[in-house]
Amino acid sequence: MVAPLTKSLITAITTQGQLYEVGGAVRDSLIPGQPASKDIDFLVAGIPYQELVSILRRFGRVDLVGRSFGVIKFTQHAYEGVSSETFDFVLPRKEYSTGTGHRDFEVEFDHQLKVEDDLGRRDFTINAIARNVATGEIVDPFSGQQDIQARLIRITFPNSFVEDPLRMLRAVQFAARFNFEIEPKTYAAICENAALIKSVSPERIAEELNKLLIKADKPSVGLILMQQTGMLNQLIPELERTVGVDQPGPFHAYPVFEHSIFTVDAAPRSLTVRMAALFHDVAKPQAKQEVEGGATFYGHEDYGARVARKGLERLRYANDFIDQVVILIDRHMFTTDVSDKGMRRLIRKVGQGLVFDLLDLRRADVVGQGKGGKTDDVDEFEQRIREELERKPPFGLADLALNGNDLMREFGLQPGKEVGEILNHLLELVLDFPEKNNYDVLLEEARVYLKAKA
Repeated sequence: MVAPLTKSLITAITTQGQLYEVGGAVRDSLIPGQPASKDIDFLVAGIPYQELVSILRRFGRVDLVGRSFGVIKFTQHAYEGVSSETFDFVLPRKEYSTGTGHRDFEVEFDHQLKVEDDLGRRDFTINAIARNVATGEIVDPFSGQQDIQARLIRITFPNSFVEDPLRMLRAVQFAARFNFEIEPKTYAAICENAALIKSVSPERIAEELNKLLIKADKPSVGLILMQQTGMLNQLIPELERTVGVDQPGPFHAYPVFEHSIFTVDAAPRSLTVRMAALFHDVAKPQAKQEVEGGATFYGHEDYGARVARKGLERLRYANDFIDQVVILIDRHMFTTDVSDKGMRRLIRKVGQGLVFDLLDLRRADVVGQGKGGKTDDVDEFEQRIREELERKPPFGLADLALNGNDLMREFGLQPGKEVGEILNHLLELVLDFPEKNNYDVLLEEARVYLKAKA
């Protein structure tokens, strides 16, 4: 593994101090089969902060985004065969906890500290490894390489989770992502401190949850660990309530919780689809009705969409993202056995940009049922949708052959609610009969509509 820095920059730093690669890039390079990380961080020991800034400015742009933490964001000039990239440079640091929570720290950086001192503040042994850029020597004071070989997640010091509770969620994320196990004492510490995870900001929680959902082949591994350790009940109590809720009958092999997380595994690596998969059956406990030979869950999709919205809002996800997830959950019980009119209405309600995500969610839902179900009907429905979209039928007001200005001019109307009502009536018409999307035809339909209202 060669550091993506110019030789001139490496020489300028290493003639005065020591330059190390640290963090996830080093870890990933030591895990067999793991793709190389694109995020490479560097640590520089032996050079004072301002002097390091001066050196870096000779080779690129410097942004002092973390001056109080000894962090320098450096964008390298493209030359010597190396492309322009941005990296974080830090000086050796020590952290002192001033309370409970991810932000309750005092950070001291000191160029005279050893790299081992800096590694000692890191979360897990697999992340507490550095590589000397000049010599290639590995610095591994906590036997992180040994834990990588044993496929173990182990904290670097006993009080790690108390000082930074977010590390507990990172532990399950890494376990799922790398197919590692959590070392017994580390696992016990998570169980003991699980309630502290609520002290971490929702934004940071969401960031780690996103990594779990997107970067892991089987997010279910991490989600099961979250449930077993008590973190799930703290972070996503809506999902915790699905634990142990069985689904008697011919359609599901698993209870609701297991079905949900296996659906996540089966979904493509889209955050929107996997998040919808995670929440898609979240209201089944409330909707469950025992019947002869099984149970029904009528209306769980509608109520589940509302439950999911509240949960995602609590975790501070962006409104646009929440809206998309909610639409997928609300519509996930769609039927493929519909007429062309029904298909166009589904596309209209879901949106052209989201309808294929809905199909992916259905496919994952079937796989997550654990009954070996087929999705040939979904594949055929997708083909019908694609063919329909190629014909470019109207799906929104902007697609109509006339607009509000036309209506106001032709009928002497004023801007307001009535114009919108007419346009929506015309849109409903052309969803059923696309061939009527013609200016003169719609004008006549508007005239009939207005006459009927008079």
